[in-house]
Amino acid sequence: MTFMSSRLVNRVALVSTLGAVLALGACANPRDQRMLDGALIGGTGGAIIGGVASGTAGGAVVGGVAGAAVGAVVADATRPRHRAKSCWWDDRLDRRICRYR
Repeated sequence: MTFMSSRLVNRVALVSTLGAVLALGACANPRDQRMLDGALIGGTGGAIIGGVASGTAGGAVVGGVAGAAVGAVVADATRPRHRAKSCWWDDRLDRRICRYR
């Protein structure tokens, strides 16, 4: 395989990966989108720190994976919750109704 063809393979792989990410990202709910954003930010930061600290590509990969996992968990743990709600009994529906503010 020549140098030019290996670059073409890398570009095709990159474009197809981005296409899959965009297709799957369009179906996400706000919670999933928040976790994806956290994973992207954490993965980027982890890759930079891992690469600088170890000086190798392997360290950047390990740092990126660890950062993405931590970023997704932190984003989910810190998402906004419904703080105030008001509930009442509806006789027509014969059940309790709650509204979140």
